[in-house]
Amino acid sequence: MKLPRKLLTFAMLAFLASALLLSSCVPQKKIRYLQRVQEKDTTTFHAFKRNANYKLRVGDNLYIRIFTLDEKAFLFFNKQAGTGSYNDYATDASVYLNSYSISDEGDIDFPILGKLQVKDMTVNQVKAEIQNKIGEYLKETTVVVKAVNFRVSVVGEVMRPGEYTVYKDELNILEAIALAGDMTEYGNRARVALVRKVPGGSQVHYLDLTSEMVLSSEFYHLQPGDILYVSPLGYKRWGLGSTFPWAIALSGLTTALLLINYFK
Repeated sequence: MKLPRKLLTFAMLAFLASALLLSSCVPQKKIRYLQRVQEKDTTTFHAFKRNANYKLRVGDNLYIRIFTLDEKAFLFFNKQAGTGSYNDYATDASVYLNSYSISDEGDIDFPILGKLQVKDMTVNQVKAEIQNKIGEYLKETTVVVKAVNFRVSVVGEVMRPGEYTVYKDELNILEAIALAGDMTEYGNRARVALVRKVPGGSQVHYLDLTSEMVLSSEFYHLQPGDILYVSPLGYKRWGLGSTFPWAIALSGLTTALLLINYFK
C-alpha cells in the first residue's frame, strides 16, 4: 500500500529535520568537566593528592625585595629601589628588569649574601633561606620573593586564546582554561594537550578534563612556559553547530522536496 504523496513528503521532512537538529547538539558527556569515574557514585567528597610546589629552574627570574625600617639598608639590598615605594615596581617590565635570573649553575648573586643556590627549590624555600641569612645582618625585616616569569599559553578551541601572565605562585589547568574564557562548545575536553619544556626539547602530555581523576595528575598544576592546546571535536569538521544556518538549509530542503513532489 502506497502512502499518500503529501504524507510521504511530510514524513521525509520531519525525519530530515530531526536528524539535522540532533546532529547539531554536542552530547553533555563531552562538555562536562570532572565527571565521576563511576556515575552511580554518591560520595559527596573525594580527596586527591596535591601536586603543586613548582621547583625553580635555570633561567627563571625571581623578584626579591628586603623591606626594613633602615632606609640605607633598603636602598642597598634592593635593585634600583628609588624612593622605596611600591610604585617603583608598578609595571611588568620594571619588575622583570629588577629581578634576579637563575644562572646555568643554578644560583643567583644577591648583595652581601653572595651566590645562593636556588635551583630545585620552591619560592617559599628561597624566601625562608634569604630571611634566615639576612637576619644575621638586619633585624625586623620582611622578605618578599616572587617568580616573575610565570606565563602560560592557551590556544585552540577556547574563547580567548593567547598568552597569560600569572601573578601567583601556582596555577592549575582549569584556572588556565578559565583565563582563556573557557572552551568553546567544540573543545575536546577529553584530550587537552599540555606542551612542557624539558631539558633538550619539549614533551606533550594529554589530559582528560572530563574525568575527576585529572585532579590527581602530576600535570594538573602548570609550570612557567606551559602551552595548552584544545583540539576540536569531530562535530566541527562537519560544520554542525549553533552557528550553522539551519533555517536556510531546512527552507531549501523543503522547497526542493515540494518541487520534486509537484512535478512527479
